[in-house]
Amino acid sequence: MSPTRRDLLLASGQAFAAQAVAGVLGAPAKARASGGRIKAVAFDAFTVFDILSVDAVIEGIFPGKGTTLGAAWRTKQFEYSWLRTLSRTYVDFWRVTEDAVAFAFKAAKIELTNDTRDRIMHAYLELKAWPDSARALSAMRASGIRLVYLSNMTVEMMTANTNQAGLATLFEQALSTDAVKAFKPDPLAYRMAEAALHLPRENILFAAFGGWDAAGAKSFGFETFWVNRLNAPLEELGIKPDATGTTLTDLAEYVTA
Repeated sequence: MSPTRRDLLLASGQAFAAQAVAGVLGAPAKARASGGRIKAVAFDAFTVFDILSVDAVIEGIFPGKGTTLGAAWRTKQFEYSWLRTLSRTYVDFWRVTEDAVAFAFKAAKIELTNDTRDRIMHAYLELKAWPDSARALSAMRASGIRLVYLSNMTVEMMTANTNQAGLATLFEQALSTDAVKAFKPDPLAYRMAEAALHLPRENILFAAFGGWDAAGAKSFGFETFWVNRLNAPLEELGIKPDATGTTLTDLAEYVTA
């Protein structure tokens, strides 16, 4: 990706992150079993965007290898994010993603040219939204629930995907771990939502894509809904989310019931 395009996306991302729409929200949030305690939902971006859509891009270049290489890439991607947080050697998620794809292809003994790397990396700026995302997010906003991202992704990555999916008007802010230089599940990352929303954690629900993220958010003190789109088993961490579903539709029903 050319520097000019990155600059434009970054500028767009900064404007998006600063956007405040709280003043034009609809009616107050509908009562839930908690008596309307949940005022906002903070989303891991992969609950909204299909990370598996990257595999199709890899498959188009390396037929028969998309799923295997995609899985290896994701595994190393999150390993690197955790290791960099623990070692206090933070770099942003775009850099982590570049390093992870380089390792995954080396491990598979497949040559990755600069051009091919750029094509595959660009897929992270054009992730497809899950089919239920737009309708479910709109339903939550219509009920008065405030929506923000709370993601390891850079603001640039979140903005590019949100804009191309037509979802930008639904989110109040894009909170990236870049702001605190620590990836989830570091408590510093989750604490951003309290500060940005000016709400105590008791009024914020965290929507997790990964079971490890659900455990981290729950440990921090958020009510937590695990959007378990891949039907993964519960992590053996001694912590359970407050609720689990497979789509954002399930989440919308949970917070607006």
